[in-house]
Amino acid sequence: MSFQGMIIGAMAFIIIGVFHPIVIKGEYYFGKRIWPLFLVAGIVLIGASLFIANNMLSAIVSVTGFSCLWSIHEIFEQEKRVKKGWFPGNPNRR
Repeated sequence: MSFQGMIIGAMAFIIIGVFHPIVIKGEYYFGKRIWPLFLVAGIVLIGASLFIANNMLSAIVSVTGFSCLWSIHEIFEQEKRVKKGWFPGNPNRR
C-alpha cells in the first residue's frame, strides 16, 4: 500500500486551510496591494518544485505555489467581501 497520495491530499487540505486566514489578514493589513508577494512566492515555489527529486515533497511545494497563485484571486475577492460588510475593514488603512 502507498500512502503518498493520502499524505499529499491531507497536506493540500492543510495548506488551503492555512492560506484562508493569510488572505484575510493580508487584505486587512495591506489591502490588495499585497498580491505581487503571492505572485512571486507562487512562481518561486512552482519553479522549485521542478527541481525537487522527492515526488511527495515536490507535490507539496507545488500545491503551496499554486495556492499562492490562487490567493491572488482571493485577495481581490476578500476586498469585495469587506465592502459588502462580511468582514471588518481596517480603519487605520483607509
